[in-house]
Amino acid sequence: MDYDRPFDGEKTALFVGTDLLVIRRDSDKPIPWPGYLDFPGGGREGGESPVACVLRETREETGLVLAPGDLFWRRYFAAPSRVWFFGARISPRRLAEVRFGGEGQGWDVMAPDRYLAEALAIPHFADRLRLMLAG
Repeated sequence: MDYDRPFDGEKTALFVGTDLLVIRRDSDKPIPWPGYLDFPGGGREGGESPVACVLRETREETGLVLAPGDLFWRRYFAAPSRVWFFGARISPRRLAEVRFGGEGQGWDVMAPDRYLAEALAIPHFADRLRLMLAG
């Protein structure tokens, strides 16, 4: 995998069993997509690799400690920003380990089809999830 591309951050479609963990974005801050359903992820810190970024961001936002082996899909996207988009999968037993990190209004799990049909799904994340599910 070509991790040498310049990137600003990452997002992860985190499957807990067959469901996705989603975070409802803050609606009272000047951020893109306020109140929409987001995936764990965020900005790169220093010179960290894409994998280090996904592991750190997931831990900070959900309390879940992922291993690199939990990542099953990855793709680089240059627009609307330079990010890596990952797919990760953990056992449903690990749902009890979720500790919401405080960014956003809360979290939930939902079937991927429900996310794709949700009016508050971030459109380009839904597109990326469709690519992942198709491939």
